[in-house]
Amino acid sequence: MKAALLGRSRGGLTSKVHLAADRRCRPLSFVLTTGQAADSPQFIPVLEKVRVRGPVGRPRTRPDAVAGDKAYASRGNRAYLRKRQIKAVIPEKKDQAANRKRKGHKGGRPVSHDADLYKERNTVERLINELKAWRGIATRYDKTPASYLAGLHLRASIIWIKDLTRTAP
Repeated sequence: MKAALLGRSRGGLTSKVHLAADRRCRPLSFVLTTGQAADSPQFIPVLEKVRVRGPVGRPRTRPDAVAGDKAYASRGNRAYLRKRQIKAVIPEKKDQAANRKRKGHKGGRPVSHDADLYKERNTVERLINELKAWRGIATRYDKTPASYLAGLHLRASIIWIKDLTRTAP
């Protein structure tokens, strides 16, 4: 049995949920960490948990594009996406751009991203708001990581069921 995933942060003892969402604000994967854990190192573990079933065949594990904010703009994350042939829609941090320009001709080409796809990055924020509609998730009443993660999965299932049973206009 693992110890509780509670870690010190400015707010006290907390935990953090890292997640991936599709364009329709449906959850695809969750990773639960301690409160002081940084976002960027969790990028690859979250993406590796993504499995989207289709009508036939194996589940899809490679999205066409991944949108994220500047917190995920590390060289390792970009290399991972490039290796898997996934389009990165992550803007470059100012300090990374300055370091690249300072190196002169050896600095490589600037990072570009699709501005229209980047506008849809807020789907994760909207999903988090929908998850937190459940008081137990918003306030972290569950004491063990397993029960908290079970609550997240239950809420995610309800979000998916609502979306799949929604009648088309």
